[in-house]
Amino acid sequence: MPFWGGKASSSSTQSLGNSYQNQRRGQLLEGSGADSAAHRAGGTSVSSIARSFLPHRRRLRLDPPTKLFFPYEAGKQVRSAVRIKNTTKSHVAFKFQTTAPKSCFMRPPGGILAPGESIIATVFKFVEHPENNEKPMEQKSKVKFKIVSLKVKEPIDYVPELFDEQKDQVAVEQILRVIFLDADRPSPQMEKLKRQLAEAEAALEARKKPPEDASPRIIGEGLVIDEWKERRERYLAKQQIEGVDSV
Repeated sequence: MPFWGGKASSSSTQSLGNSYQNQRRGQLLEGSGADSAAHRAGGTSVSSIARSFLPHRRRLRLDPPTKLFFPYEAGKQVRSAVRIKNTTKSHVAFKFQTTAPKSCFMRPPGGILAPGESIIATVFKFVEHPENNEKPMEQKSKVKFKIVSLKVKEPIDYVPELFDEQKDQVAVEQILRVIFLDADRPSPQMEKLKRQLAEAEAALEARKKPPEDASPRIIGEGLVIDEWKERRERYLAKQQIEGVDSV
């Protein structure tokens, strides 16, 4: 009898344990389902937020890529240069920004580049005299320049308001630091800067020249003169003079 009672007690205890385990398993399954649903519901927002922190694909290639080199001449306005190239298959607008707009300016301050097109921009900066007995070349400039870009659908005229109208599409291409160079000491950076400045000046002069007119020149009323006709007239006149001399 005691043995039978012990067996029954053991059986009831086992059934209660099984019931508890089944109930617990159901709660766990229900909880995991809720977590999965919550994860699916918030997955889109989380992924969108994560994408916003990812670095964007650059539209422009800069040379130099991260620095602006200036010759150090205290109390004078000096120049630097940077080549900007559109590496995309669409038109891209760019714009310069600086932390010191009163002492720095860019030429051009912005523009629109066709696919594969490049331009050398000139940056002007006034160099302050050193402070606190600081050596000239050890002076650290706090001025920074930033280049932002905006993809445009078609070739249009550049206006700075483009970047205000489409703020969500504007991307920061690069923040450029100012590096001073010794103007009297040759260096690869100084030589490269001189070449870029010369190329920028040549491009500026070329843009100032009026386009050449390849059409024939019109003199008087309806008289068209081209180079071939001028050469022929000179040749005939020369032949006539030589004939008279021979006679």
